[in-house]
Amino acid sequence: MNITIERAALLRSLGHIQSVVERRSTIPVLANVLLKAHGSELSLAATDMDLEIVEDVPAVVTRPGTTTAPAHTLYEIVRKLPDGAQVELDCDAGASLLTLRSGRSQFKLGCLPADDFPQLTGSGFTHKFTLPAADLRALVDRTRFAISTEETRYYLNGIYVHAGRAVIGSGPEVSVLRAVATDGHRLARIELPLPEGAAGMPGVIIPRKTVGEIRKLIDEAAAGIEVSLSETKIRVAFDSIAVTSKLIDGTFPDYERVIPVGNDKIMEVKAKPFAAAVDRVATISTEKSRAVKLVIHRDTLTLSATSPEAGSATEEIEVQYSGPPLEIGFNSRYLLDIVQQIESGDARFIMADAAAPSIVRDIAVGGALFVLMPMRV
Repeated sequence: MNITIERAALLRSLGHIQSVVERRSTIPVLANVLLKAHGSELSLAATDMDLEIVEDVPAVVTRPGTTTAPAHTLYEIVRKLPDGAQVELDCDAGASLLTLRSGRSQFKLGCLPADDFPQLTGSGFTHKFTLPAADLRALVDRTRFAISTEETRYYLNGIYVHAGRAVIGSGPEVSVLRAVATDGHRLARIELPLPEGAAGMPGVIIPRKTVGEIRKLIDEAAAGIEVSLSETKIRVAFDSIAVTSKLIDGTFPDYERVIPVGNDKIMEVKAKPFAAAVDRVATISTEKSRAVKLVIHRDTLTLSATSPEAGSATEEIEVQYSGPPLEIGFNSRYLLDIVQQIESGDARFIMADAAAPSIVRDIAVGGALFVLMPMRV
């Protein structure tokens, strides 16, 4: 194999894929990136056996070939080369040594056989549909904060995506694409109109690591993003990048049961001033509980926190509320995570009492719903 490629293009591609590579692996070839030169492209691939990223970049291919090279080492070398540099990659006939030349710099890296490199099969997908990059970004950003990190309940370690039916606004019931995440303390559910081709799709749980890698890549998507699904895998592709991942093999709980339907106390508040006040008051709360108490009386909300070591804090803000006086406590970090998802600037809290879960909605965005469990304060 012998190719010449622009340093910027190679660095960008290596940056995309090297984060998948585990730094400590019992399988040596998994620390490598697969390099395949063909036609006028260099194809790069990395995998951890559960997640695979493949990207094609333009290159001048003098001699086609395939090899694998240490991913993190190759990335660091290319990163430290000067801007505008041309990079030559040359692999000997036995594919045991990769030589990298750029200007007066030369590096020789040990290779492992390309035949040993595992690849996820890209076939068997039963459903394919296209989402605008902005929609996929919204699905990820407004749910992933609620993904559980508790490994014992592994089925909560991802975003559950499925097709459903819902009434959006005051219109008729329509088919929607739902994304849901919960850790048992809070729940996020986002709905979008169901894209063409997604009807009848299986409900799938996309792992946390896959969600993170997809999110890093979609900012660069120029057009729509093609999503392919099967019972066991998901493939997200756009431009010259394809991310293929195994899905979490488990059953997501019936989350509809934890969304309260009888809450009747409604408070509306400006999201940014509310978040800032919560953040200030929470400075006093203990690191363990992060508890903040909300006392609502007429159109005044009093936030308070106490700590045996740090003291106490209170702050009042104006709200719209016409129900009876109410006291309720929340974990301040969970509360802030949810309020930061309010895009329109106005949040609606739909509450029952101090022991029942509360609903938080974005007043102007009908497809977003969040549930937060209270805590004793």
